[in-house]
Amino acid sequence: MANVIEITDFSAPELDVYARLTEAQLLNRFEPAKGMFIAESPKVIHRALDAGCQPVSLLMERKDITGAAREILERCPEVPVYTADEELLCNLTGYHLTRGVLCAMRRPPLPAPEELCSGANRIVVLENIMNPTNIGAIFRSAAALGMDAVLLTPGCSNPLYRRSARVSMGTVFQIPWTYTPQWPEEGMSLLKKLGFKTAAMALREDSVSVDDPNLMGEEKLAIVLGSEGDGLTNDTIASCDYTVKIPMFHGVDSLNVAAASAVAFWQLGKR
Repeated sequence: MANVIEITDFSAPELDVYARLTEAQLLNRFEPAKGMFIAESPKVIHRALDAGCQPVSLLMERKDITGAAREILERCPEVPVYTADEELLCNLTGYHLTRGVLCAMRRPPLPAPEELCSGANRIVVLENIMNPTNIGAIFRSAAALGMDAVLLTPGCSNPLYRRSARVSMGTVFQIPWTYTPQWPEEGMSLLKKLGFKTAAMALREDSVSVDDPNLMGEEKLAIVLGSEGDGLTNDTIASCDYTVKIPMFHGVDSLNVAAASAVAFWQLGKR
């Protein structure tokens, strides 16, 4: 039977995770072992549970206890379930729970980059991508289009931020990821040591097309994508084995990084 707790006191500290802690506070950089994240929507929560993430509590409308969240509660019978009517929950969270269910979970430990890349043939490297929506969309494409893992530089938005996880449709729990060492020096050195050729996605005169036969024939390839505004740094481009472009038409100069990632993953994931 579900451990249902009716919300009577909005100031209760156990509700801070939903209403008063920022994403940065949930991340808990100073004590990573105590870090948490919020999974939003039944699909995302199920995929987080499938990946072994530990639930701390749930927040939902009463109707979802026997509705959208029923199977989740069957999987987490001992986890506290905080509930109230829609209007009261809106007052608590500041918005309507359009996705129905929230789950506070412990952040899982991240693998070492060497462990992540072991046995991988196609990996993604994200350099300083800050928009959580783009992070989520890139993860969804990476999982769907055959990428084996994702490496992020320290300047990237965290994939377990609520919006990123939601936009990814929970694929942040299906494709392994971690952060690189110091980038680009140590990170690039590690990739080369592990046998990866590196492909910088950048529109330059010396770029090869994304369907270049030599590029597509590489056994182990790391596809490197840059930030939304400035793209990849010059140092990163100079360190890569290939500079790669997606041909453009009608005077369009570039694609959004999430859209570009899907094109690159589709073409370069073929092997």
